[in-house]
Amino acid sequence: MTATTQIFRDSEADRRHRAKWWTSRIAIYGVLILWTVICLFPIYWTITTSFKMAPNVMKGNMVPWVDYQPAWLGWRSLGLSPDTIGNESTVRAEFMKRFLNSAVISVTSSALAVALGSLAAYGLSRFNYRFGFMKNADISFFFLSQLILPPVVLALPFLVLYRELALLDTRVGLILLYTLSVLPIVIWIMRDQFGSIPTELEEAALVDGLSIWGAFATIILPIALPGMVAAFILSLVLTWNEYFFAALLTSTYANTLPVMVASQTGSQGISWWSMAALSFAAILPLIVIGVVLEKYIIKGMAAGAVK
Repeated sequence: MTATTQIFRDSEADRRHRAKWWTSRIAIYGVLILWTVICLFPIYWTITTSFKMAPNVMKGNMVPWVDYQPAWLGWRSLGLSPDTIGNESTVRAEFMKRFLNSAVISVTSSALAVALGSLAAYGLSRFNYRFGFMKNADISFFFLSQLILPPVVLALPFLVLYRELALLDTRVGLILLYTLSVLPIVIWIMRDQFGSIPTELEEAALVDGLSIWGAFATIILPIALPGMVAAFILSLVLTWNEYFFAALLTSTYANTLPVMVASQTGSQGISWWSMAALSFAAILPLIVIGVVLEKYIIKGMAAGAVK
């Protein structure tokens, strides 16, 4: 028997199992790759369209340097192209004003929602309440049920209320409304987050002399931080992209980016290149935040799934 003679050979069952394993792997990764392409295609289309000329958009050209030659038409219309960035631009000034409005309104309302929602969720997860026939589970569902109501139903009441309170076309008005709109989601996420934290930790802190607030601030909040970050990012995305109330309740001073994106129409139709450039500039901060805080998002969304 030579040294190269194979002594042990895989059985037919082993070969079939290996073939089945590779087939399942290829199928799973194929589906994942296809789903990734489907999810990322709108972003790809937005980026490429911002560098297209009008004929390229109408012809449906998709691949730069193959179907068409990229140009700065969309970015030039916003004053953000290399040849216009150093010059004075009214459109760029308006874009920066809308960007600042969106940033201030979204960050402030999301922070308020997380602060208030975390306190409410902690109370619902640790104490027993009774409001009439409603207990903790009913109260939690009541908060979530507020999302069922279509926003258009609230349009007229909020318009009349804000007119009486002089909150039309103000950042404060949108901040209050956005905080109210995302608060149910924050409460629902944070209730599960706090529910996954053992109560023994707080009991030990109370034995050591801490108060309820002290235990909450020093023990519970650091553990619940990933969930709070995830709730904050979700609230930020929802408030940043909100259009209906921003278009209804603002006109000049507090307009946000979604309203500016929707206004890229004229007598000759939609300026797809300008809208694409503006849309990508609007979603870029969210992409950066999502990439930087990815680990917190995953931890926060997975919190409470396994107890």
